[in-house]
Amino acid sequence: VLYYVARVALELSRVRVCCLSYHSCSSSTMKLAILTSLLAATSAFVPSTGPSMGRAPSTLLRAEEEEEAASEFKGAAAISGLTKDVETVFTVEDIAAAIPHRYPFALVDKVIEYEAGKRAVGVKSITNNEPQFTGHFPGKPIFPGVMQVEALAQLAGVVALKMDGVEEGSLFLFGGVDGVKWKKPVVPGDQLVMEVEITKFNAKFGIAKATGKAYVDGKLACEVGQM
Repeated sequence: VLYYVARVALELSRVRVCCLSYHSCSSSTMKLAILTSLLAATSAFVPSTGPSMGRAPSTLLRAEEEEEAASEFKGAAAISGLTKDVETVFTVEDIAAAIPHRYPFALVDKVIEYEAGKRAVGVKSITNNEPQFTGHFPGKPIFPGVMQVEALAQLAGVVALKMDGVEEGSLFLFGGVDGVKWKKPVVPGDQLVMEVEITKFNAKFGIAKATGKAYVDGKLACEVGQM
């Protein structure tokens, strides 16, 4: 509005200067010139009659946002299909046959990659129904870091207990843990994808050493230097 007021004033000053310069402007001529200038300066206030008048800018913006959101919606089938190429090597029943851990401390749901005697990739799905969340923490459930280490140890146990020279029904116990780091909280709804590698195994004394890492959505959540 201020711009158009200034424009009207400018046009009026031009008409006045023009008339003063030539002294030939009659009163009627000056009035006509002023009227013409006013009409020219205020013509921008006349609303457009184009096709966009039917929708307000806010309506257009909302419609664009809704269209964008609809284009980003993938649906259950597409999201589920992201893991269609991931095969289960050991089911939860296979794992129960290999290691003695049971509810509420069975922390490996399935093994999806396995190299006999060397390494494996396993999955632990974190759900809000697990008993540790009643106290860790009320109103802010976080999967305990020590349980992440335990889950990695159980996965390492699956590899170790299937190695040549290990008697069926053997039991592995923690001897020590070094170089543990936690990088991000693990919460209900997350899938903890774990990888362990056996770095040393002595069948005579029943000693195994391993390293492990656990990820959530591709980001490192927990790392064990040696266990």
